[in-house]
Amino acid sequence: MEVKEQDPVTGRETTGHEWNGIKELDTPVPRGILLFLIVTHIWAVAWWFFAPTWPLGTTYTKGLLGIDQRTTVEERVVEGQQARQDWMARIESEPYDQILADENLMQIVRSSGRQLFGDNCAACHGRDARGRANYPDLTDGDWIWGSGPEAIEQTMRVGVNTEHPESRIGQMPAFGRDGMLERDQVRAVAAYVYSLTHPEFSTPENVERIEAGQQVFAETCSACHGETGEGSAEAGAPNLTDNYWLYGGDLDTIIATVHGGRQGHMPTWDERLTNAEIRMLSLYVHDLGNRQP
Repeated sequence: MEVKEQDPVTGRETTGHEWNGIKELDTPVPRGILLFLIVTHIWAVAWWFFAPTWPLGTTYTKGLLGIDQRTTVEERVVEGQQARQDWMARIESEPYDQILADENLMQIVRSSGRQLFGDNCAACHGRDARGRANYPDLTDGDWIWGSGPEAIEQTMRVGVNTEHPESRIGQMPAFGRDGMLERDQVRAVAAYVYSLTHPEFSTPENVERIEAGQQVFAETCSACHGETGEGSAEAGAPNLTDNYWLYGGDLDTIIATVHGGRQGHMPTWDERLTNAEIRMLSLYVHDLGNRQP
């Protein structure tokens, strides 16, 4: 008969295993842990019957509780759409002035419009709508085609320089590259435009060049940008006197713009977004510009 060795300290039998002088006690699993394991196994087996579990070729066991996550998600989507239906209908149908005056509705525009902007517009204009190189900042209150939500909506619908039949058309000719201005004229008119936002540039040594550029501007550029350079929303010509620049306002960049021209692009959204979504984005973007200090 085998005699079990007992640990002299605890009085428990050992398993006979020893590592570096340490003998393993034959300790049973704690009752609490054993009970936990039994309960979890019973629950797992029971859940096989309560919930969809086993695949059966083209289908699966449905479970006694009739739980279907796909149906649950579809129901929640429908509930969400129904909850949105009232205020989306208001955004689609009410005049902009009325919506802007309703702070509760504008809170919805700011919340839902932010997500809509992130999904559709942030790739070009940035998540914060502050733009980046060659893409306009939508928060600075400076607008080429008009700042009202109506004008923003129209720009979104037809785009800029697109194939849409009503597309806004905006292009800065390449005066230097296409030979419409001489090299000295390009540099002179660029100096004049630069001086509009940098009065310190009008030093005695630059006065003659600036005056020559002003003459070139009056003959060549004022038809779009206006006699004072303040731009025209109808022509999509930017204001050159406010120090907001799409492509850069330093002298070298202005020279490059006059020489090589510019032509931006804004896609059309009338077939990508619903009417309500376009109006919401117009309100959201308009509000961004008005909220900035």
